[in-house]
Amino acid sequence: MSVIPDTIDMSNADSIPLPAVQALRKLGHDLALARRKRGISTSDMAARLFVSRDTLWRLERGDPTVALGTMVTAAFVLGLHDRVANLASPARDELALSLDEQRLPQRIRRPRP
Repeated sequence: MSVIPDTIDMSNADSIPLPAVQALRKLGHDLALARRKRGISTSDMAARLFVSRDTLWRLERGDPTVALGTMVTAAFVLGLHDRVANLASPARDELALSLDEQRLPQRIRRPRP
């Protein structure tokens, strides 16, 4: 039985900003928690994702080299795929909404006849 370290080897992903790494780790932890709350074993989850248990463990630790499709499939298996679908929704993009508001004209004039 191999031991999976708790740290992530960032040698392949040195260009990922620290906040993104932290977000991936949280996401992986949250997916692992959701899996455990649903009583799904690592073997069953890996089989549902068509990946090895090692890949599942890497996903649950937030390894940035795990395929996005694997993460989305995990969210689907756990019934969380609607959240992924709305991840970059324009209606929830606070920065874009703020920029749109700033671009509004101060006043609107009637066109001259």
